[in-house]
Amino acid sequence: MSKKKVCVVGVGIMGSGIVQTCAQAVYDVSAVYKTEETFEKGLGMIKKDLSRLVKKERMEQAEADSLLDSIRANATMYLEEGAKHADFVIEAVSEDLELKKELFRIFGLICPEHTILGSNTSTFPITGLAAATTRPERVIGVHFMNPVPQMRGVEIIKSLRTSEDTLNSTLEFVHSLGKETVVVNDSPGFVTSRMMCLILNEAVKMRESGLASVEDIDKIQKLSFNWPLGPFQLLDLIGIDIVVAVLNTIYNETGFERFKPAVLMVQMVRAGWTGQKAGKGFYDYK
Repeated sequence: MSKKKVCVVGVGIMGSGIVQTCAQAVYDVSAVYKTEETFEKGLGMIKKDLSRLVKKERMEQAEADSLLDSIRANATMYLEEGAKHADFVIEAVSEDLELKKELFRIFGLICPEHTILGSNTSTFPITGLAAATTRPERVIGVHFMNPVPQMRGVEIIKSLRTSEDTLNSTLEFVHSLGKETVVVNDSPGFVTSRMMCLILNEAVKMRESGLASVEDIDKIQKLSFNWPLGPFQLLDLIGIDIVVAVLNTIYNETGFERFKPAVLMVQMVRAGWTGQKAGKGFYDYK
């Protein structure tokens, strides 16, 4: 892999995981963050995961400290500073379509001509994001799974205008991170989000109908399908608001009634009970 400089825009749960993964693969990675608070929170998640690796003797403490120092040294609030020399940019901000489009417009202005412009979106069609930039052939979906450092699968989404060179370079880059890939065609929600959100939505509908409790639905799913987390635990981890947003996007784009979010989830988002990040979701984390 000839590309050496990676810029990750956004250091939330997904972004911080991508930053860590790229840094561990010895890439020169810049992390672009919105506020000092968001960066410190993202760095805290990286520290926690590295501590786990040190405890399991998969990494030396000195290596973990060096990696953290390199991330801190290359972190910036300024998009141009982080992206102007990047060979590969990965957008990992919140699922806000207009924000993502604006970022891709700016990428087209400040990044070198050879830069591949990737999006970690789990929802929005890549063709729409590509239309916001002057180089749509360089835009591709790079959908990592959560938690990024531990999950091997990455969904690669080729838009109608993604070039073969962009696709091949992206596959080479992602494989160099120790990940495995599947290439899918462009569509709202792609494969992973459509499949997973449908299961999560159905679990909530089963709870609404009184079929079983939250705890029992989680238990039977883990025991029967060997899932490490049940659907409600997974909802709380991902963020109920994010799942509702994904479902709404797919529902609005396809018109398929099965993707209409369960009423209980919509109400929980209105109440601010969005999962672990809020301290309360289907389980209480306070």
